[in-house]
Amino acid sequence: MAHIDYYFATVSPFTYLAGTRLETIAAKHGATITYKPLDVIQLFGRTGGVPPKDRHPNRQDYRLQELARIAAMEDLPINLKPAHWPTNPAPSSFAIIAAQKAGGGDIGALVHGLCRACWAEEKNIAEDDVIAEKLDAAGFDPSLASSAMLSAADDYARNLEDAVMNGAFGAPFYITDSDDRFWGQDRLDHLDWQLSR
Repeated sequence: MAHIDYYFATVSPFTYLAGTRLETIAAKHGATITYKPLDVIQLFGRTGGVPPKDRHPNRQDYRLQELARIAAMEDLPINLKPAHWPTNPAPSSFAIIAAQKAGGGDIGALVHGLCRACWAEEKNIAEDDVIAEKLDAAGFDPSLASSAMLSAADDYARNLEDAVMNGAFGAPFYITDSDDRFWGQDRLDHLDWQLSR
């Protein structure tokens, strides 16, 4: 059975635009997924990337065009300049880590719900009530928003170290158990192809 390590950031618009296509692909191939939320700005700093605010205006302008185009193609609503971005990604990431350990819900739906809250619903995903709402909607105990945060902090830091060690440099980033690496939601078709081989 194939396995995918999924490195992502809850504040990443490209993670949002991936929707739940990873889960569909994994189900098609009988693959398992480990969700590894991380701080993508720290990942950029460790691997030679540049945060969006520090990029040349040409790159910033292109990024906005690209986001709008992909959102339209995927039929996903998007606010290109959300009210609560950037925000602290740690609380929502801690909740995902805690939910994955607790089980009983739909992790893919939780990840997408949190990203959608940021990029389409004008909600601050650093706030406990927003996180609890998304946990509940995905079938998890909403109290995970506050009860399991400290234990998740170590895993969150470890995810960043694992990402660097395993060759990731952006989000979303997918790595199979055969060390095939795919960067970006626009490489999900490539991941699907690889798992078919």
